[in-house]
Amino acid sequence: MHSKLLQLDKRLQEIDRLLSAEDATRDMNRYRALGQERAEIEPVVSRFGEYRKAQADELAAQEMLSDPDMKALAEEEIHGARAKLTNLEDDLQRLLLPKDPNDERNVFLEIRAGTGGDESALFAGDLLRMYLRFAERNRWKTEMISESASDLGGYKEVIVRIEGQGAYSKLKFESGGHRVQRVPETEAQGRIHTSACTVAVLPEADEINDVKIDPTEIRIDVYRASGAGGQHVNKTESAVRITHLPTNIVVECQDDRSQHKNKERAMKVLAARIKDKQVQEQQKKEASQRKSLIGSGDRSERIRTYNFPQGRVTDHRINLTLYKIDAIMDGDISELSQALTAEFQAEQLAALGENG
Repeated sequence: MHSKLLQLDKRLQEIDRLLSAEDATRDMNRYRALGQERAEIEPVVSRFGEYRKAQADELAAQEMLSDPDMKALAEEEIHGARAKLTNLEDDLQRLLLPKDPNDERNVFLEIRAGTGGDESALFAGDLLRMYLRFAERNRWKTEMISESASDLGGYKEVIVRIEGQGAYSKLKFESGGHRVQRVPETEAQGRIHTSACTVAVLPEADEINDVKIDPTEIRIDVYRASGAGGQHVNKTESAVRITHLPTNIVVECQDDRSQHKNKERAMKVLAARIKDKQVQEQQKKEASQRKSLIGSGDRSERIRTYNFPQGRVTDHRINLTLYKIDAIMDGDISELSQALTAEFQAEQLAALGENG
């Protein structure tokens, strides 16, 4: 670890020299890439500087031990420096963990009603609101891509694009089965029902580098949009359905009045789904005996239960239960997100320890 930190320290000095050169902005792509690299390694080097200072403080305190008048103070300073070194070492290990290349990407959030009929669709609507409120708290932009509303409100299926810094990093552990336990408004006997939805969080694909879609491998159907929309609905075939023949992935989009815009949006969702499928297949190939529970992204896995009568939300992957269901349903999911990230990092560190 120490040699890696020394390399990063040296690299930061080199980047600073390159960025301050007279001709630094001649190649703007390279200038931006260097700026991005600097932003990534500067926090690590800064923490390494604190670590080295704590080491120097401990050494200076060790030298004072021989002076009887200073011994008590020296022991106190040594104790403080060692505690600080332990904390900084943990921080540095975390900062050196391999970064997920998708962490800063925008996402497509897909929510589908599952078992439970109308109640499941209503819960899909509640989950959508929860994520939209979370996006609002993070000052992210949201755009409705596709929606299939249910009769009583809520959604059979809904897809939203979320754009903003760190969107994927904060939402990536939301993929999986979400279960709700509550008394539906339509239930006269006051009995608690259980229903479920599935959530998929897909990083937006870089259309140039990530996924190559062969035009001969897709089928595009256009049809009239359904649902509210007045006379216009019956006149124009603006809705688009794209089928990717090799994978049989189907994407529909009818939210815009422009067929061109609907096609453009559907292609972006298709690229994200193809990329996601490739990643899932790759993870299955690489899956070792020590499978990461949190990072597996298995859509069929039940990850969380929302129990309204007891006011609790339980994440089954890390056995975390929070008794603040109203706040969580209003988009306050940071505590869940941070706990899942911390547990995932702990798994990564344990895996590094095993391999090291």
